Amino acid sequence: MIKSDNNLRPLPLNPRLLIMPGFTERQILEHYEVLYKGYINRVNEIRKLLLSADRKDANATYSYFRGLKKGETYAIDGVLLHELYFENLGGPGGMPHGELMRQIAKDFGSYDAWLEDFKATGMAARGWAVLVYDRRSGKLINYLLDAHDHGVVQGAEAVLVLDVYEHAYFIDYGTRKADYIRAFMNNVDWKVAENRFNRIKNLL
Repeated sequence: MIKSDNNLRPLPLNPRLLIMPGFTERQILEHYEVLYKGYINRVNEIRKLLLSADRKDANATYSYFRGLKKGETYAIDGVLLHELYFENLGGPGGMPHGELMRQIAKDFGSYDAWLEDFKATGMAARGWAVLVYDRRSGKLINYLLDAHDHGVVQGAEAVLVLDVYEHAYFIDYGTRKADYIRAFMNNVDWKVAENRFNRIKNLL
């Protein structure tokens, strides 16, 4: 048996998210209390089961151990992406400043060109649109994730995270995904994204 104490606990919800223009309190609370906390619970459940899972029968076609490990990856990515998403919400929108803005202009030509690409990525994605800093190329890239663990690129550090699963907007916007993305951009906390980018650059 593997010994471990990996229980996760949810991060507190920023109360500013409950008074954002374009979002109802119900939409945010359903997203946080049901979806996000649900992934926290699943990670803890899976990791508890992994403590006593039989590793001798593990194989890549089908095994109980494989199922747990696949579920663990999906659930923990669901936790982390939601935490990044909630963290970069609750701001005044607008545009970034400083090093992040200069890097966006360098890599996309302009902020408007980046925004067009980011919105299109969100419209095309089934799960997430993520602005990342790619360590290999030294550039900012908008990546599309169709699921929490489908589209993740190694060496890519998240700068801005947009949840485009229907649960993120359906209460407020129904099928009007583009309207939700506009509301998201109007409430981005660019200071959070700038701080993430600056930390990444300082670690290089």
